[in-house]
Amino acid sequence: MRILVSGAGMAGLSAGIALGNARHDVTIVERAQHLRVNGSPIDIRGDSLAVAREMGILEDVRARQVDMTERTCFVDGNGDRVADLPLDAINDSADDTEIPREDLAHVLRNALGPSVALTFGESVTELHDDGRGVDVVFASGERDRYDLVVGADGLHSATRRMAFGPERQYVRHLGFYTALANLPGHHPTAAPNPIYNYPGHMAGIVTYRDVALAVLTFRSSWIDYDYQDLDAQKRILTEQFGGHGRWRVPELLDAACRDPELYFDSVSQIHMASWHRGRVVLVGDAAHCASPMSGRGTSLALTGTWLLAKALTDNGDDLGAAFDQYEHEQRPHVTYAQGTVGAGGDLLVPATQEAIDARNRELARAS
Repeated sequence: MRILVSGAGMAGLSAGIALGNARHDVTIVERAQHLRVNGSPIDIRGDSLAVAREMGILEDVRARQVDMTERTCFVDGNGDRVADLPLDAINDSADDTEIPREDLAHVLRNALGPSVALTFGESVTELHDDGRGVDVVFASGERDRYDLVVGADGLHSATRRMAFGPERQYVRHLGFYTALANLPGHHPTAAPNPIYNYPGHMAGIVTYRDVALAVLTFRSSWIDYDYQDLDAQKRILTEQFGGHGRWRVPELLDAACRDPELYFDSVSQIHMASWHRGRVVLVGDAAHCASPMSGRGTSLALTGTWLLAKALTDNGDDLGAAFDQYEHEQRPHVTYAQGTVGAGGDLLVPATQEAIDARNRELARAS
């Protein structure tokens, strides 16, 4: 089949590998001019490790493993260490692997087969599914026809909006917002990565190799803003963190406000009764975002795209049966991942000072 994949993040690149290996003719389009690699390292966990092995990338992934999360600890307003992050509470198994986002993106890109084309600076603006194929209009004005369109374009998926309706129908806000920014002038070492809390807020510094990042997370009900408006994002962060002067919060806020590549978004999930409509099917965060607090988004992208490719192979020309098989086999992974975030939010961003103190006492006793 001729297959179009919208988005070249982890899900899109994984789809390219899996579908290309299944001998489909695959085109991936990415709106940005390059691979999107900003953000903290990501985890490959549980069943997705077996998928990475099947994809032929597991050795490359493990060769690039980092220990950022292992070195994370909680500090007080003076910067004194009060407790360690409990790894057994967030890891699925002993062989969970943490890898920089940029490393995994390049590993996946290098694993794309000869039947996969990757185009940057292009995106889908219209989809017309007539039941026999999908006519696609691109931002460049180009038009083409495909047997199948795979939406792999993230939490704010344009593919989902065009094929399934507005995002608000499917988004479930979890009560947090988070930001990541480059921290220039901070020289990474093997020292612990400190996280500081005050009620409803978390500020931290995370490092790996020669990279240092500022992390800012806060509790909030839904904020109505343009998620593509960088100035609006920085105003929200300033309103949340600008009045707090303890530890290194002013420094981290300043770094966020100066970073032209700031990452800022709600901590939200996508819940859908079905991930396909006609000849359009969703994978990764576009279908079932579990949120950054799950630590399982990339794992879901790997398992989901692999299961989709397998289902298409198993069912031949019967797309309906293939989509049903894909959803049946992927749904348990999604249900588990989406169910893990409640405890993570309470651990990382306690709502009150009493909750912060209680967490620190409990973790100190357990260490």
